[in-house]
Amino acid sequence: MIFVIRHGQTDLNKERKMQGRKGLPLNEYGIEQAKALRDRLQKIKFDFVFSSPQDRAMQTAEIVTGHNAFKDDRLDVFDLGEADRLNVNEVKMAGPLPDSSVYKGIEDPDVFIKRVFSFMKELENQHRIRELNILIAGHRCTTGCIGAYFEGIPSDRNILKFSSDTGEYKTYEFE
Repeated sequence: MIFVIRHGQTDLNKERKMQGRKGLPLNEYGIEQAKALRDRLQKIKFDFVFSSPQDRAMQTAEIVTGHNAFKDDRLDVFDLGEADRLNVNEVKMAGPLPDSSVYKGIEDPDVFIKRVFSFMKELENQHRIRELNILIAGHRCTTGCIGAYFEGIPSDRNILKFSSDTGEYKTYEFE
């Protein structure tokens, strides 16, 4: 079983600011969310724990499982470029993403999907034939993209509809 968790709350989440690679570690409430998730998943023995390299995701994975997480850059948060840390209500959007014609450094969505799918394909090739519990800690964008790996990319290409809320998780299985 694949457990895909979204990191707990940070001050940027609380302040409703865009949070990408300039993100913050968990705040007190985010730590409590991770502990609550740990309590909900306490009967699960995790064979592997993977995480985005962002501190907030690593913290969440390690609080939930009690194990060091394997960092994988392919699970990193979508690069928001110049929109990183801006107030959500003030950012000019192009669909679910900051408008790349307004803000420099916005990651290409197809490149983002390709790198997350690359991680998932490798994981599936290595572990699909065994009964394992694998935890993957990430962000709104990565949890959504992993959901799209299993459910398919929606016709509107908005993979965020598969995301979890902060401190929550979804489960999937390889076919």
